[in-house]
Amino acid sequence: MESDCLFHSCCLLGQLSGPLGIRNALIATSIAILVTMTLALIRAMCGPTIFDRVLALNMFGTKTVLLICVVGFLMDRTDFLDLALLYSLMNFIGMVALLRFSEYGSFHEERADGSNAGS
Repeated sequence: MESDCLFHSCCLLGQLSGPLGIRNALIATSIAILVTMTLALIRAMCGPTIFDRVLALNMFGTKTVLLICVVGFLMDRTDFLDLALLYSLMNFIGMVALLRFSEYGSFHEERADGSNAGS
């Protein structure tokens, strides 16, 4: 009895191509992600503006999340997905903080009368 479930379809595809083929595809994917991460770091170092550098660092963080997911799937460790989710949240908060700092020069707000909003 075959099911129309997506999970069973993926398992059937995996059986048709063999476990070694899937493993090699994941290793090739990991290498491609590492190459892309290297290019993102080069762009972050050579970017002419701060926004090019921020975009490159954001891309590096996104590719890191993707690499963690692929390595977790390759090693059959589902807890890596939790780490990838945590890293993606930290990446987002870090990018917002970096953009705020580059825009205003500090992390706190100043009121119109010159006093700090946090005090």
